[in-house]
Amino acid sequence: MSALTDPRGAVEELTRPEGWVLGVSVAFLLFLLAALLTGALGPTYFLFLVGLAGMYALLSFGLNSQWGFAGLINFSVAAFFGVGAYGAALFTASGSPLVELFEGVPLLSSLLGLPIVGLVVGLAVAFVLAILIGIPTLRLRADYLAIASLGLAEVVRLIVLNERWLTNGSAGVRGIPGFFAGWPVLGTFPEAMPGLRLEVVPGSPVLLETAFWRASLNVLLVLAFAGGVYFVLRRAHRSPWGRVLRTIRSDEDLARALGKDTYSFKMQSFVLGSLIMALAGVFYTHLNLYVGPGDLDPITTFYAWVAVILGGSGSNRGALFGGIVIVTIREGTRFLNDVALPIDPAPLRLLLIGVVIIAVMRYRPQGVLPPQRELIWPSAVDGGGAPDSPDSGVREQKGGGGDE
Repeated sequence: MSALTDPRGAVEELTRPEGWVLGVSVAFLLFLLAALLTGALGPTYFLFLVGLAGMYALLSFGLNSQWGFAGLINFSVAAFFGVGAYGAALFTASGSPLVELFEGVPLLSSLLGLPIVGLVVGLAVAFVLAILIGIPTLRLRADYLAIASLGLAEVVRLIVLNERWLTNGSAGVRGIPGFFAGWPVLGTFPEAMPGLRLEVVPGSPVLLETAFWRASLNVLLVLAFAGGVYFVLRRAHRSPWGRVLRTIRSDEDLARALGKDTYSFKMQSFVLGSLIMALAGVFYTHLNLYVGPGDLDPITTFYAWVAVILGGSGSNRGALFGGIVIVTIREGTRFLNDVALPIDPAPLRLLLIGVVIIAVMRYRPQGVLPPQRELIWPSAVDGGGAPDSPDSGVREQKGGGGDE
């Protein structure tokens, strides 16, 4: 049932966890709206948080397409995220060492600085890296992929930190333009929009200036990225390809006995997830306008895993919800610095995430939004059983039945 044609009926069909998620989400949005109108939360910072939530949703989507679909244990989320981020930064930033290196080459110098080129380069490097790490490990047990991916994450971080001639080392890369810089209309949109002053609550004006309009373009970009990825994964999850991946995750020997090339399917899943993670890195580059080795810390991988486990392994909706929760905890704890507490509130974010994991494992081991509702016959999850079988055979329906 469509929520647009019959919203009340759609709400009544929600399961208890789905209703809980919907209620909490609506309450949280109302809280943010009140904070915006009262001036407690700046509109530009609010849009930055939306962009950050979209970035973590992309990371969760990528990991979910590997672990949730095919059972591939990937501990190198930060590596592919960093490849996408640095690939975009080095080919677009004015302070990039590559700009100085190829300044005298006509063709390359004309391509440097174009965000589309950075996007393509970041995804291409992630594709090659995923192939190189997948070839020797995906034919073996999942343990080997976990070990290799864990080492890959650290290798990429150390290369970024030490190869100063290419990555600028610990100083990072600055001077990164917005993704729409140089585009017609969108490139000049933030500067062309007038500054607005809204005062819904007396004494608490809301200012919409150039930074706000620039942040709105970032939100538009991440919605396009996340929406496109969600649509692709949703279709893939219900397709025969997705059913083979779920079989591989449950029993790879059974899938192999049915004649499926499990190595090929696992490679496809691993490459797809790696590209999505790199896409998140490309977006982060143009959102934050700075990339450094600290962005490749293992905590990024940890956050992505928590988001997938919290939402439900294999659930695209769960990955989206988990990414939003991670950003809420990560950024929400920053405001505790304004509250007089007897302890330092900064480490509380890891404590809260640990509490969330324990609570989920205790009360919802399958995740808040398990993937059953996203499969081919959602009614089967609600007790509706399998799809109705026809009352008569094909020959009877065509009128060709009868005694011979």
